[in-house]
Amino acid sequence: MDTALAFARSKQSEIIALIREMVECESPSDDAAAVNRFVDLAAARAADIAAVKVIPGGRFGNHLRLEFTLPGKKQGQILALGHSDTVWPMGTLRGMPFREEKGRLWGPGVLDMKSGVAFFLYAMRALRELDVPVKRKVVLLLNSDEEVGSGSSRAVTEKEARRSSAVLVLEPGTGIEGKLKTARKGVGGYTVNVAGVASHAGVDFTSGASAIVELARQIERIAGFTDLKRGITVNPGVISGGTRSNVIAAAAGAVVDFRIARMRDFSKLDKKFRSLRAVDGRCRVTVEGGLNRPPMERTPAIAQLFRTAKSLAKELGVAIEESMTGGGSDGNFTAALGIPTIDGLGGVGEGAHAPHESILVERIADRTALLAKLTAAL
Repeated sequence: MDTALAFARSKQSEIIALIREMVECESPSDDAAAVNRFVDLAAARAADIAAVKVIPGGRFGNHLRLEFTLPGKKQGQILALGHSDTVWPMGTLRGMPFREEKGRLWGPGVLDMKSGVAFFLYAMRALRELDVPVKRKVVLLLNSDEEVGSGSSRAVTEKEARRSSAVLVLEPGTGIEGKLKTARKGVGGYTVNVAGVASHAGVDFTSGASAIVELARQIERIAGFTDLKRGITVNPGVISGGTRSNVIAAAAGAVVDFRIARMRDFSKLDKKFRSLRAVDGRCRVTVEGGLNRPPMERTPAIAQLFRTAKSLAKELGVAIEESMTGGGSDGNFTAALGIPTIDGLGGVGEGAHAPHESILVERIADRTALLAKLTAAL
């Protein structure tokens, strides 16, 4: 048996215990104190094998940088990326407790992405205990605000990425097969606001100009910006407006999500949004927003990184495939800088952001071993 795989299997109960500890340390994005407790936990569990640096992150909590002490002479750096925050509010554990059942681990954040963090810490322990030489310095950066746009962490991530020859992203794999991610869509959003003219809907109907009616016209246009052949999707996801049914609405607005597969498509899409004009001349349309995460496009360097991972997985008796996803991660930032980036190296399971969030227990060991072998190979 592969030595890294044998190590991971021998430590599986410890890995599960760490995952449980992490899941039960709830860390919603909007609770900085909770995120900081998770940061303190992760730092404590890595303090014997890594130099710990806590980086202030503002209102969403601290970021954590771990630089591991590993065998071998080092030149350059490899960056691993994860995040501490989850989408689940404090108290979710009461109705959705951590449990091991039916060959899975269940609980809020277990898939996205606390299992990936635990896997990486044990992959580094494998390299140390097996005395496997590593050619590059290895840094793990855990960001506190990935689920809410990475506003304070993006600059930190990009700074570390520029020092690195490769980036390993510990987000969950795609689907129950755990496919790695070699491409992600870019993610952004716009807020479209309409100012109308208020009036009494019964007494003075014709004096009013409904912001709601105008917004409905604009939404029809906006939905038409979707171009599935080019991988462009545009979704008006939240609408608001009006005060009472007997008042012609003076204001209405929509929050719109968009995804693009190629960076070159953004400028044209942005121009379409900026060119929106009211059909009713008495109304005024304003647009704010833009691109939050650039697309992670599959480059030849990313394809080569995947081939390396696939070959190493084969040594573990695992066949892995690659995938493209519409969701974004901090790997979008690093790939956009031209740094070879491979994503989806974390937990294998299903239900991210959903009540059935879970990972497969049988995939814990091979995923941990793959992270160890990939780190040593780069």
